[in-house]
Amino acid sequence: MSATADHAEERTNPASRLGFEPGQVVQEIGYDDDVELELREGIEATTGQELVDEDYDDVADVVLLWFRDEDGDLTDALVDAIGLIEDGGTVWLMTPKTGRDGYVEPSDINEAAQTAGLAQTKSISAGKDWTGSRLVTPKGAKAKR
Repeated sequence: MSATADHAEERTNPASRLGFEPGQVVQEIGYDDDVELELREGIEATTGQELVDEDYDDVADVVLLWFRDEDGDLTDALVDAIGLIEDGGTVWLMTPKTGRDGYVEPSDINEAAQTAGLAQTKSISAGKDWTGSRLVTPKGAKAKR
């Protein structure tokens, strides 16, 4: 694929900016009717398989965690997510953008990630209403360099 085609895909498929790869198992937590459906569809198109839900009983390559301020303790949610991924796996934390219902302060995300033993490596706009934060275990962060 040419560089131009790569850039075109990034504009049409938001999941391509998140680094998803074919064959990855992506476990989704916190799904509700407010999530970014275009992003979910893009992830499924990129990986070639449907997202698995909270009942999935094996380890995943990536956890897609939709989290809103009223969803409880973010640190606990991140610790739970770590237990669902392979060593070196990624947690994509999706939170509502500034001014949206359920907005989570960036400082709260950073503190919860550090407490859970994760490092934030990237933040992106994940759609009209959501921001994505890429969180990795320190081992995973080193492997990506």
